[in-house]
Amino acid sequence: MAVHKTDILLIGGGIMSKTLATLVNQLDSSRHITLVEQASSLATESTDAWNNAGTGHAGYCELNYTPRLSNGEISRERALNINARFAESLQFWSSLVHQGRLPAASNFINRVPHLSWVHGRDNVDFLSARQAALSSHPLFEDMAFAEDRATLDEWLPLMMQGRDNNEPMAATRVGHGTDVDFGAITRHLGENLSAQESVDLWLSSTVLGLRKQGDRWRVKTRHPLAGVRTIDAGFVFIGAGGATLPLLQKAKVAEARGYGGFPVSGIWLASDNMQSANTHQAKVYGMPPLGAPPMSVPHLDTRFIDGRSALLFGPFARFTTRFLKTGSNLDLFNSIRTHNLKPMLEAANDHWALTRFLIKESLSSGDRRLNHLRQFLPSVKPEEWHLRRAGQRVQIIKVDDKGRGKLEFGTEVITTGDRSMAALLGASPGASTCVSTMLDVIRRCLPDLLQGVALARLQALIPSYGGSLLNDAELVRDVRSYTQQTLELDQSRPRQIRQSDLYLQTGS
Repeated sequence: MAVHKTDILLIGGGIMSKTLATLVNQLDSSRHITLVEQASSLATESTDAWNNAGTGHAGYCELNYTPRLSNGEISRERALNINARFAESLQFWSSLVHQGRLPAASNFINRVPHLSWVHGRDNVDFLSARQAALSSHPLFEDMAFAEDRATLDEWLPLMMQGRDNNEPMAATRVGHGTDVDFGAITRHLGENLSAQESVDLWLSSTVLGLRKQGDRWRVKTRHPLAGVRTIDAGFVFIGAGGATLPLLQKAKVAEARGYGGFPVSGIWLASDNMQSANTHQAKVYGMPPLGAPPMSVPHLDTRFIDGRSALLFGPFARFTTRFLKTGSNLDLFNSIRTHNLKPMLEAANDHWALTRFLIKESLSSGDRRLNHLRQFLPSVKPEEWHLRRAGQRVQIIKVDDKGRGKLEFGTEVITTGDRSMAALLGASPGASTCVSTMLDVIRRCLPDLLQGVALARLQALIPSYGGSLLNDAELVRDVRSYTQQTLELDQSRPRQIRQSDLYLQTGS
């Protein structure tokens, strides 16, 4: 059997693998790259536009990124960090558009204002304090706050219809927020990579096993026509979403011992009312229900998917045992090992309230979901809203400093001690930080790509690289001006929705 030899093997057809492949190809095009995806096309799971919120997560509207501390102050560190990381993604995409490696920006990113909206006096006071804390930093200096009815009517014309004038409420707004079709970006990157001589793209290829042989990896795959094939790789990155943990377990990576997964699924409510979608023109995030996971923070969004538009509300998180939408109901049970059983049981015990919440949501009726929507749209017309299945997420369970299992809702890169393998686990903020996350993989495992000529190329791709968007106000403004112009996000008005653009697929 012939062995396919490659410098870098990437497993998974989503945004992370394609970003890493593109970065490596840009920094050193002589490196041979092989990408393996089990589906027949790219970006069919978490990266697909219908399977994620499509929000360019920058901390503008996500209230869970800025908790109030016990002393009453607003913690802004996470929001600042995520905003700076998303700015790296915007710079990278801008450079690729300039090179012609990505198409016109309107094919994958659009200007959609980001708003946070709350009601109730305590929540209004929190939002006011949040805006004051964030807007004092250059990254958030464009964030506006309002609680007067006239401004709220202007910002949220659809949501303010039929609402009680005496109810305390407020909103913050950043006009240059974005809606991102990560699936479109991934497919465009895949098309560009497939045209490169040093890149091989294998679709419909399932990974059967991974084992270390000397200082290289032997990976067996199966293709329905080509049969079983073996890949000899110097470095392996696993960015396969919910399939990452099982693949790490197949590879018997010591660094993955003690890790488990907590899968969560979701559904959207989607509207085909073109007039409502055109009136809303925003992404509006609210306060999460008590006990809800981060992926279940309610928001009402204008979306642009495959060049067409939609209005979505949700997502509603649900209990599942699948790790992928196309996975098996036995995925969770098949992931249990002797080394992660104790941490998983401890995390399950500590978060039993969350499990109950997800089970309750799974059994919710359509009327209950519409009642959640009525908090955003008091004048909702039920016949205009339909269910659409969202994506799957596998949250991390790991051992904490005290030796107990804990549940985490962020992302984490695992690397082996010899730096021959890296893998990405977890969910939010996910795709928005794909560039900084993959640069972290390069820093850890392929550090020679951050030296000499390659470093100069990286600094051309990402002008802020080597600087600090957290500490340099002038750099923030220069970078923002560059990306908004290149990605066509500096227009005074958001993109308008046309009747011919309207796109909605229903599903359960």
